[in-house]
Amino acid sequence: MGMLSLVTGWPGPSGFGSASTSEQVTEGIDASKLTAIVTGGASGIGLETARVLALRGAHIIIAARNMEAASNAKAQILEKIPKARVDTIKLDLSSLKSVRAFADEFLSMDLPLNLLINNAGIMFCPFQLSEDGIELQFATNYLGHFLLTNLLLEKMKSTAKSTGIEGRIVNLSSIAHHHTYKKGICFEQLNDPTIYSDKKAYGQSKLASILHTKELSRRLREEGANITVNSVHPGLIMTNLMRHSLCFMKMLKVFSYMCWKTVPQGAATTCFVATNPSLEGVTAEYFSDCNEEKTYVLARDEKLAKDLWEFSEKLVQSAQ
Repeated sequence: MGMLSLVTGWPGPSGFGSASTSEQVTEGIDASKLTAIVTGGASGIGLETARVLALRGAHIIIAARNMEAASNAKAQILEKIPKARVDTIKLDLSSLKSVRAFADEFLSMDLPLNLLINNAGIMFCPFQLSEDGIELQFATNYLGHFLLTNLLLEKMKSTAKSTGIEGRIVNLSSIAHHHTYKKGICFEQLNDPTIYSDKKAYGQSKLASILHTKELSRRLREEGANITVNSVHPGLIMTNLMRHSLCFMKMLKVFSYMCWKTVPQGAATTCFVATNPSLEGVTAEYFSDCNEEKTYVLARDEKLAKDLWEFSEKLVQSAQ
């Protein structure tokens, strides 16, 4: 959309822009027949996404690591929307064991699944390995969602087939996917602390989310499945995601305050891509400010996307 549109909030071709809010982009949407999982739905733009989808009638599953926060989020939603349908299930995306347990619990509920919002993430944290021995930002932001999506995909396919309603997967990425390691994904040195950069590792995980979007879309198209997969950049929003870089982000905000969004504005693109009827059949795209945007060249590399898929399958299999 360009800097001018970002700063002014002028709408793009979709009719919405950087100033649009999650309630505005879903106005008139009836989501009463939809069931949605929102990872990281206990706070920030995840909570706002869950609230607005519930406001439009969807049955919401808040997937969160902190169950106390998830319960509080549920209570907040019910206070404002007494008839909302909200459940909570524990999910720690940095743990592949937890991801499998979440999928088992959700599937045991025998609910349909129309929307999967892969929203949760961490940002700019010091070098750490997950319990599965994988660099933490890659494990949390990308690999956990990769496994979660695969475990729930058959449920989404069967729901779309039985209801005739298009399933939608929304992967939260970031403009930070432009700032990653030279080759994009450090397959051989993923867990090497000597090359670790907290910002490049974050960019790597967000690039991986877009590559996952592209490859999964390709596979679903080949199958003829009635499911779309798109990725979104929510924008700059001051949330708990910034906790590892709070001072840096506060300084950045001083010099770029016109580019920052409120939480309702930050959740708008997710809600738009998840629900807007104009996007029926649109897949493998990247959205910012509720409009399609062009990605960094590495995010359009089909071979890199396929290599990442194979690499990811090996990682999740080795952690069983």
